[in-house]
Amino acid sequence: MNDIIKKIRTDLRLSMNGAVSASMRDKGISYKMNFGVGIPRIKQISEKYKQDKDLADTLWSEDVRELKILATLLYPVEQFSKEMALRWISEINDQELREQLCKNLLQKLTFADELVGVSTKNSVDYIRATGYWLFARLCIIKSETLEKIDTGKLIVDAIVDLKDESLLLRQSALNVLKYYGRISEEKASGVLQKVSSLEGSDDPVEKEMLSLLKFEFGLES
Repeated sequence: MNDIIKKIRTDLRLSMNGAVSASMRDKGISYKMNFGVGIPRIKQISEKYKQDKDLADTLWSEDVRELKILATLLYPVEQFSKEMALRWISEINDQELREQLCKNLLQKLTFADELVGVSTKNSVDYIRATGYWLFARLCIIKSETLEKIDTGKLIVDAIVDLKDESLLLRQSALNVLKYYGRISEEKASGVLQKVSSLEGSDDPVEKEMLSLLKFEFGLES
């Protein structure tokens, strides 16, 4: 395994982009090491290696941006347990990794609905945000696991979080409503009906969220 990791690190060094890495640091994306390699290139590198649980676990344990993303691509879906998923969710430290984990691994799990349920009920905002992003991904791929989720309750919770102090949580909650509504006109109508309580609000955040949703569903120009 050490030889494989050395080869991966060599690939990353050869693809390193110092300007991108510096820009990410300036934006608060903090890792012990960040090669600044783009997502398409990281995916190309992952295709050189077989999916392997132990390799993915080792890559995830490293405080290196690209290795963590590679871990989400190289972990065998059928071997990824609910306990492991919840641990990884609790360890996410930036939005990019959150999106990559949800897209590359979590949305493919047969128990993705359980992860949504547990995560969105968590009091920690960044864990709850991951649950929201996973739900949005399930909406994008129109996963069958959506049928197992209490979407009515989730939508209500997301609306409450639209006015949370955390920008991350607000954006994540907004995506829940947007992507759920994109599934069908009926669901879009249902979302708009539920957010109708924001009409006439003096809160600028609530007004902005309502305006964005109306624009999303074609009711405002």
